[in-house]
Amino acid sequence: MSTISVIGVGAVGARAARQLVNTDGVSRLLLGDSDGDRLDVVATALEHDITIDRGANPERGTEAGVAVLAHATGDHAAQATAWLQAGADVVSVSDDVDDVKALLNLDPLARELGRTVVCGAGFSPGLSCLLAAHGADEFDQVLEVHVAKAATGGPACARQHHKALSGQSVDWRDGGWVERAGGSGRELCWFPSPIDGRDCYRASLADALLLVPAFPGVERVTARMAATRRDRFTMHLPMMRPPHAEGGPGGVRVELRGTRGTSRENRVYGCMDRPSLAAGAVAAVCAAALLEGTQRRTGAGGVAELFAPLPLLNSLASRGVRVATFEGMPTG
Repeated sequence: MSTISVIGVGAVGARAARQLVNTDGVSRLLLGDSDGDRLDVVATALEHDITIDRGANPERGTEAGVAVLAHATGDHAAQATAWLQAGADVVSVSDDVDDVKALLNLDPLARELGRTVVCGAGFSPGLSCLLAAHGADEFDQVLEVHVAKAATGGPACARQHHKALSGQSVDWRDGGWVERAGGSGRELCWFPSPIDGRDCYRASLADALLLVPAFPGVERVTARMAATRRDRFTMHLPMMRPPHAEGGPGGVRVELRGTRGTSRENRVYGCMDRPSLAAGAVAAVCAAALLEGTQRRTGAGGVAELFAPLPLLNSLASRGVRVATFEGMPTG
């Protein structure tokens, strides 16, 4: 029986904690949050057959096998370093490009300590990486991966969405990184119903940083997110009003292009769910996999690189997060 720490119990962290109290092998949760009132509310709501302790911090890392970092973006690498040095594996849900780059730079330290840092274990990146890794089995060689996402989770996710749209996209093209302005490159992308077709744009998204190492020889990896005309008009301004406590239904779409035998083929996978719920579930199944020791290696990396996708997708399906294969063209 094992202990897991969850740091940050907002929309995603609270969902991850709820998933973990129902996970076999987890006997205790350590919860931490800068908002004491929110921490008390979530801890009380999670009272279960396992022990809930309001005291997650790296000083107690020797008690926790895994630390799930679900707090606001900005210092995930510093937090991860402290937890690694305290003896815990780490799962970060941050989709911030700077956070992800800094977390990936922890690879030598994590390997030296025999620990694992899972980066971008959320909706996108996270679920998007699992879909890409799963779809890759349909190809002899994956040449292109194109990711798109729609909608946001809680307030922190909405703020990051706003920030990302005004940043620089990070795409992989022909063996090198290419940066382009956020809000450019409009493309109509189709998601599972009821999300359906949405205009998607380049943004400061971390998917490519995590997918390129997982697909040796890949030629192009891009990521876009859905945005309205209002989103683009206000993307360089401060947010005009506080974000909603919980976003609506969202979608993630992953298109793979590659070779199979002598032919070139495409596959498109997608999922419709509330982003915070799906992200919390992805973080939880990654944490559970680390407890079981099923990661492919130690060090820092994305979900596609560190885990076999099918067991995690099956676990997500049992938790209500289901994916679909897109076939044909929409009508009407």
